[in-house]
This record gives sequence, structure tokens and C-alpha cells, in this order.
Amino acid sequence: MVCTMPILRALLRVARAVRRPSQGPAGLPADDEVLLDAPDERLSPALVAAALGEYGPAAKLMATTRDGAEWENRDRYLGRLVTFARSRDGWLTDWLAAAPHDPDALLVKAQLAVRRAWESPARAEQLREVGPLISAAAESDPRDPVPWRLALDHARGTHATHTTFEALWGQAIQRSSHHYGCHVAALRYLSAAWYGSHRECFDFAERAAEDSLPGSLVQALPLRAAFALLIEGPGTRTTSVQEERIDAAADLAIALSASFEPGDPWSAEVRNLLAFVLVGRGRWDEALEQFRRIGPHAASFPWSSVSEDPLGRFLEARDDTRLRVACAAPFAGRADQGGPDGHYA
Repeated sequence: MVCTMPILRALLRVARAVRRPSQGPAGLPADDEVLLDAPDERLSPALVAAALGEYGPAAKLMATTRDGAEWENRDRYLGRLVTFARSRDGWLTDWLAAAPHDPDALLVKAQLAVRRAWESPARAEQLREVGPLISAAAESDPRDPVPWRLALDHARGTHATHTTFEALWGQAIQRSSHHYGCHVAALRYLSAAWYGSHRECFDFAERAAEDSLPGSLVQALPLRAAFALLIEGPGTRTTSVQEERIDAAADLAIALSASFEPGDPWSAEVRNLLAFVLVGRGRWDEALEQFRRIGPHAASFPWSSVSEDPLGRFLEARDDTRLRVACAAPFAGRADQGGPDGHYA
């Protein structure tokens, strides 16, 4: 069987533009059923209300995560609320006016300021100006590790010394020793793109994963290190040791993915990252299985790192993976043509 991959991909893209099938092939949701960064049932009402200029549901959601010490949920919901506030922040302005000392409002304010500063051409200068906002958020609830994740991101952008960063890291893990967001922030600081190297990145990630709790997202940290290496640039050569570490990271993340139900939104970003790495390693069958487990939950990360259209890139990668698996499979019915044993004379 001749596998004309480029032609098939082109035909599929045209077909997708003309009509959307109600069911996707290979146990995958149809393209028009896939959503990018779809909110869960707790976040959705808060975003709908914010779109109407109402802050009450967002305030209640964030207060619930703080009262219940749901630090992972708190960090994730924070990021989604801030993404919305970047273009429409009237609800946040009203919230701060009504409750200027609310720990949750202060946290959203600080994260939004950090996000905007990172996007500024004068990044380091802008970040230094928002330092007091991070301090105010941290002081408003000393138990909360999320402001310390902001502090770690802030330190990276302001070119803080290793000593300063280590002191902030100590404060973060003192509050939550297995907080995924803080670990990701530390990993970024240690990456080759910033102040470390691929080796330091993997060393830190692997040690953290070994020390993490069962089912913890920290077990996906080596996968983050693998991703950083894979996207370093075209033509970058990896050593055999690096390739072994990438594959080991993928294996660990596959085990983590298996601990969550298929289609689970909580693990969607990790599964999207895992599919990306498996595609990069040419592990097509395993990548297709992760696309099945992702279901309709496409995530901006990691696809936005390689495309301005993350949903389109996700769908293309999924199509490519499915076609490669199909092309590698035996031709249907071919084995029966040679006799009872399926062999040709």
C-alpha cells in the first residue's frame, strides 16, 4: 500500500472546510466537537458572569479554592480568569473597588499585571513596577502558594540571582511542597532558554517527579523538560542520553495519563503536551491513544508554542497521527488472500 501522506492531508483539510462529519474516525471526536481551553463546570459560570460585568461568581469560586486549600485548582482558575481579564477587566475593577483588600481580588490583579508586563517590550522594567502587587497578594493570605508562583515568574523576568530565586522557591514549597505551578516556574528558570541548561532542567524535573505524590501533576514535569528540548529549534541534534530521558519522561506521563478518565478536563493540558512529545518522537500509536484520551479538550499549550492557531495545529497533528497509524497498519483483508494461513505462495 502506497501511503501518499501529503495528498491525503490536503484532501482532509479541504473536506474539513467543506463539511464537518458528526463523528470522527479512529474513535476521535469530530473536528467541530473539539474545543480549545473549554472551561469546566465550576469555571464556566464565573466566565459567563464576567462577560456580563459581574464579579460575584468569580469571587465565590476563588474564595472556595482558598478556603479549601485547593491550590492547584486555584492556580488554574486564576490563569483562565486573567486570560479573560486581559481584554475585558471591568468586572475586576468593580471587584477591587468593592473589596480592595480581598485576597482573591488582589491575586487576580497581581497576575494580570504580571501577564501584561511580560508582554511589554520593557518587560524587566514593567515587572519591577508590579513587584508590590505580588507582595500584597502574598501577604493577604500567608498560606497561599500561588502568589509565590507569581514571585518565581517575576524573578525570572527581572533577572533575579540564583540566591534570590532559591529563597523564593523555599517560600513556595514551604506552603505547598508539591504545587505543580511553582514547580513549572522553577523549571522555566532552570531551562536552557533562561538561566540553566537542559541537563539541569531534566535533573530538577526527574527528582521532583520521584518525590511527588501518586497522581500528582508534578510527575509530568520531566515531560516539560522534554518539550523544552524538542522545540529548541530546527536542526537541533539530541544526544542518545537526551533521547532516553525524553522517552522516559513520556513513559512516566503515559502512566500518569492512565490514572485519569478519558476526556477528563483536569488532565487535558498534560495529555496535550504528551501527545505533542510523542508526535515529536514518532511514537504514533501511543500518540493516537493520547488524542483519544484527550477527547474534545484541546489545550492552547503546547500548540500555541509552534503556531498562532493552536486549535488548527492540534487538529492537524491529530490528523497526521491518525493517517500515519493507518498507513502502518496491514491492508484490510490482505492477509486472507494467500490461503488459510494468510501467506502468499
